[in-house]
Amino acid sequence: MKNRERVLATLHFERPDDRLPMIEWASWWDRTLDAWHSQGLSAEIPWDGLAPALGLDRHVQFWLPHRTADCPQPAFNGGPIMEDEQDYENLLPCLYPEDGIDSQLQAMKNLKGGHEAGDFPIWFSLDGGFWFPRTLFGIENHLYSFYDYPELYHRMLDDLAAYQLRQLDRIYEIVTPDFMTFAEDMSYNNGPMISEDCFNEFLAPYYRKVIPAIRERGTKVIIDSDGDVTKMIPWLRKAGIEGVLPLERQAGVDVAALREAYPDFLFIGAFDKMTMRRSMEAMRGEFERLLPVMKTGGFIPSVDHQTPPDCPLDRYYRYVELLEEYATRAVKE
Repeated sequence: MKNRERVLATLHFERPDDRLPMIEWASWWDRTLDAWHSQGLSAEIPWDGLAPALGLDRHVQFWLPHRTADCPQPAFNGGPIMEDEQDYENLLPCLYPEDGIDSQLQAMKNLKGGHEAGDFPIWFSLDGGFWFPRTLFGIENHLYSFYDYPELYHRMLDDLAAYQLRQLDRIYEIVTPDFMTFAEDMSYNNGPMISEDCFNEFLAPYYRKVIPAIRERGTKVIIDSDGDVTKMIPWLRKAGIEGVLPLERQAGVDVAALREAYPDFLFIGAFDKMTMRRSMEAMRGEFERLLPVMKTGGFIPSVDHQTPPDCPLDRYYRYVELLEEYATRAVKE
């Protein structure tokens, strides 16, 4: 099968005829690439050639911009650039840029032929209803904003949904992406950062505005949230979400238990990246843990976030070899 055909088959719980997709859904850390360049990986390989050079399948992601390039930046990582309604009004000229995706639309046009030929899947990411306000309020103030500025929060998500729906119309005039993610990061190692009531009041109405416009066009809808998403999955399903990534093992996520509980939910990730620094035996043991779920369909195994810099290049090549072995076993056994 071709690359895109494998992805579509897996996302629809069908069995590819040769193997599962082999992707690393998250971009590689610059520190990881720096280490690998010092270990022999050519620094001349273009970004879109990295996956094939490392033995993986190519995939193309577009992340839609939600702010202009000259939007104010926080004074520190995770800091605020606004606090209240007046600050939001002042920021509006640099939010929701109508021409922000023009260059991406041109790139989609250029890639349309290869996508339709099955050479690679295309997917896109949107700032979600938890993520986007956090980039404005800052990490700490954002968690208070649900209580301090509820009317403003609803207004922001109304504006966000309207902007995204306009951009979606433009995207689907050119291509039909195979899946998408709402960037959210709503959980940490002990579970969700918000309550179910808070989710239902603020985020669910936003999702129910945007998700139908995606699903009705044939694109699978997935949430990108680090941490332990176990408790949150029922909330997501009710809002129309079809899957989740990256299923971080260090946060205690058990993909086998999730598959048993949600046999029709999509999963991407789940491979414990911490095994990559240890040994081939540790990585093989991790694939043995994942293999039963890989056989069930609807699961694309991948590193459960970005490959860390302490994974040597040679070890990564061994990881790719194991990934291919188990991706094949998953459909042949």
